[in-house]
Amino acid sequence: MLAPKERKIFCMNNIARVGLDKFRKGYEITENMNEAAGILVRSADMHTIEFPEGLRAVARAGAGVNNIPIERCSEKGIVVFNTPGANANSVKELVIAGLLLASRDIYGGIKWVKENADKSDISKLAEKSKKNFAGHEIEGRTLGVIGLGAIGVKVANAAVSLGMNVTGYDPYLSVKSAWMLSPMVKHSDSPEEVYAQSDYVTIHVPAMESTKGMINAEVISHMKPGIKILNFARDVLVDEDALREALMTGHVAKYISDFPNAISANLPNAIVLPHLGASTEEAEDNCAIMAAVQLQDYLDNGNITNSVNYPELNAGVCGAEARVAILHRNIPNMLSQITSFFGNNNLNIEHLLNKARGSYAYTLLDISHKMPDDTTERLREINGVLRVRRVKEKN
Repeated sequence: MLAPKERKIFCMNNIARVGLDKFRKGYEITENMNEAAGILVRSADMHTIEFPEGLRAVARAGAGVNNIPIERCSEKGIVVFNTPGANANSVKELVIAGLLLASRDIYGGIKWVKENADKSDISKLAEKSKKNFAGHEIEGRTLGVIGLGAIGVKVANAAVSLGMNVTGYDPYLSVKSAWMLSPMVKHSDSPEEVYAQSDYVTIHVPAMESTKGMINAEVISHMKPGIKILNFARDVLVDEDALREALMTGHVAKYISDFPNAISANLPNAIVLPHLGASTEEAEDNCAIMAAVQLQDYLDNGNITNSVNYPELNAGVCGAEARVAILHRNIPNMLSQITSFFGNNNLNIEHLLNKARGSYAYTLLDISHKMPDDTTERLREINGVLRVRRVKEKN
């Protein structure tokens, strides 16, 4: 029988109890990161952290992973997980609120009421002043959605239900997203086409080197005069200095963002929220559950789901004598060297899965015989192997 190993998990942020309760008996939440096999994190910055030798995986309870040093983790054979879609509904609802804040001067109206709260004739004054906060309806207007992942699809579908014309762009549209996307959403061939047609633009792409500053002066110049821009993805996607100029001239009528910083907090004609996108009980619970389940499945079974640095691979639960996981570089002759090692040691490979992702690859093997004690050390001697784990072994 395969005996489950005892493992310790370190939480860098507060993680919802409903997620921590998903760990089986034998797991322990530790306050000492140096003894942890896995880390759960939300927003804590991990770039300056020295990882302990025994750390095997990091699970981010959320979608964005810019707070995690991905390349350094990859080189150390540390698998990094995120939880795409777990907070999608929460963010979608806030984006819809952002649409309404951009179309109606709700914020200005609320401020007016607060400023005039002590006046006895406020009701009469309101009837005279409300024209200063007039806006327009979103029904019949065009929303452009850049990025049709878990959140973008939900936003697009919700906008269709509200009577908006919706056009979207995503060069990497997944089959799953395509199935979920309303047939009423027009899929554009380029972001420029989206910008030219839209009354509102909302961006839902990850923050990467290739997407930083993607909303810049040139892109803004191709947008309709009076465009409203919604950013509930990441602040670095927008060149906020260029945006300031566009807001001052009126070319961009309104900017709604969920990311306050020294620039965005002082932009004219902008409403900036304190990063509320995933701040609901439901989203925090969903993210915590998904992160814990994925982390445990990797530590217990070697399966990878929703990793941002290693390929997705699932071999189910091991029923063989042993299972070994090898994280390595995606270079020629790796698989033949690995299989040769087991063959040369009279160890039969009952089941093998191998998959690559960019510069890195992952091989998971179920072995029919008990492995020698030095198996891990000898496999590590193969050039290109980054980490070896004896995932499970029978007593």
